[in-house]
Order: sequence, then structure tokens, then C-alpha cells
Amino acid sequence: MTDSLKVGVLGMTHDHVWSNLHDLKNSSLGHLAAAADPHEVLRAQVQADIGCERVYADPAEMLDQEDLDAVYVFGDNRGGATLTCMALARGIPTMVEKPMASTLQEADAMLAASRTHDTLLMINWPFAWWPQLQHAFHMAEAGDIGRVFSTKYRSAHNGPRELGCSEFFCDWLYDSERNGAGALMDYCCYGAALARYMLGSPSRVTGITSRLVKDFVAQEDNAILVLSYPDAMAVTEASWSQIGHLTSYTGVFYGTAGTLVIHNTGRLQLANEEHDDGTDVEVPPSPAHLESATACFLSHLLHGTPILPLCDARVGRDAQEILEAGLMSGARGQAVSLPLPLQQ
Repeated sequence: MTDSLKVGVLGMTHDHVWSNLHDLKNSSLGHLAAAADPHEVLRAQVQADIGCERVYADPAEMLDQEDLDAVYVFGDNRGGATLTCMALARGIPTMVEKPMASTLQEADAMLAASRTHDTLLMINWPFAWWPQLQHAFHMAEAGDIGRVFSTKYRSAHNGPRELGCSEFFCDWLYDSERNGAGALMDYCCYGAALARYMLGSPSRVTGITSRLVKDFVAQEDNAILVLSYPDAMAVTEASWSQIGHLTSYTGVFYGTAGTLVIHNTGRLQLANEEHDDGTDVEVPPSPAHLESATACFLSHLLHGTPILPLCDARVGRDAQEILEAGLMSGARGQAVSLPLPLQQ
């Protein structure tokens, strides 16, 4: 590998691709060498906005023609799983956007490909790069709030189209086959990954899914998953119908000696015996290799710095199992036990 890694991007229909490619453009660790997507408009956009000259309509052709050190995958959840396995089979380290896949079966195939070909697979959770969340992890792991017995995370807005997501993004977010579900897959995934990282895999998942407001979509626009453990519990919430952002993107760690509230605004609050009503915690800046997905992924490849544990492929796979159990529970009207039976 050279000092500046040659990175390719497979799929560009996920709107998160652009912030990540701009991070790459501004990074000394790598550069975008090639991009592939069947949509001509997106190929033109990556040339104009990022300066990537080598573009392909066929991802397989790009992988065959280009000598790449790493790839980013930003397609729809189902197609992205296929692209990820394609790259891993060629021994190319791969970073794929959350929630990893549209089904548990796909996530298992991705994890198996990573292990079979001894090739790195990293899952990008955008909130992983919040300094306040990283510091909350540090405080919890240091025992500052005692034993963590519960986590909660809510992701919410007024819907992808209302939020201003591109038509390429909306086209598959509103497609249950390509997304995997609706709001549940899009947004419960964050809290599922958070709970899995902090508490491990639950023994049962109870899901409530409903279309409460958006009568023009076929999927659920609201979902709540309750994760049960022998000595803990967790809640992850999703909404595509929330007006305003007062309770959007907020996480809580409940411990036997304190509570941490993580806000997407950069704020971190601690409540404990000394500060019953909570106090603001000073949040240190993230280390350079944890400032972004690009920094984490490429620093690991170049310098061996650790991948943030939240972004480990096994955590992503287990979060996918939680989501699938939640979908099953919502459909059946009863809790679903984990682990789920293996699918052939």
C-alpha cells in the first residue's frame, strides 16, 4: 500500500456517500481513484464534486479494471450487501454504510466473506464519530456511572422526502425489499447497534411497528424495539413522522451510579448523586483517527490504529439480527427469542 490509499466507491444512491467522499477528498490518507454506479447523473456528480475522473456503470468492471487498496459501499441495503461480498471476494478492505444489509442472511454472508478472505469489513455508523458519544463510551467503560443496565436511542424526523433526501435515496428507502423495512430498518438500527455494543446480544426482542401518519408509504413510519437481557434492557425508537428535532438523535446510558445523556448537538450530560438534575460534561476532541469514518478506516489500513469497536462487522451483524427479530415480533404480535434460527 502507498502513503495515499487508492479508494473506490461502489454505489452512490445512499445520500451519506457525499459527506464521506468529501472527507476523503480532504484527507491525506487516501484519494478517490474510481467510482461505480449505474446512474449517469451520479457518475457525473462524483466527477464534478469530488474530481473523480474514472467512473463506471458496472461495479464488477471497476473492480476488475482498477488496482484499489480499499472500497466504500453506498448502495441500497440489499444491493450494497452484494457489492460488499464482491469486493471482499477480491481481498479488498471494505467499508459499508449502516445498517450493513437488508436481511440477516445477507449480513451473515458478508461476515462470512470477510472471514473467508481474511479481509477487513467495517460498518459505518454516522453517530460513531460524535466526540460526545465516544466520550460517553469512555466514561461508561471506566465505571463512571456504575453498571450500565439500560440504553435508549431515538432517531426521528418527518420522513426522508420531507427531510430533503434525494430521489435516488428515497427510491429505495420506500422499497421494503431494497431497504429491508421502513423506518425500523433506517433508524432503529442505530439503537440496535448501540445496545449490542454496550450490553451484548439480547435474549428477546419485542417490536411494535405501525404506519401512523404517512399513508402514501407501504411500510411502517414508526417503530419501537424493546430488547430484553437477563440483567438489562434497551429501547430503540424510529420515526419518519416527527415534527421538529427536539427529541431526535438522542441517546441515554442508564447506570447504577449515574445517567449519561448524549445529544447530537455535541452536548453530553451526566446525572449522579452529586448532580441530581444533571451537569454538562466537558467533551474532549476525538483523536485524529476517530474523527470520521474515513480517518478510522484508512488509518487502520495504513497505520494499524484500532477500528472503533462499535463499527466492528460482528456488532453490525448482531444489530441486523435484532432488527430482523423486531420485524418478526411486530408481525406476530409477540416477543421473538434470539438467536434466530439459521437461514439457508
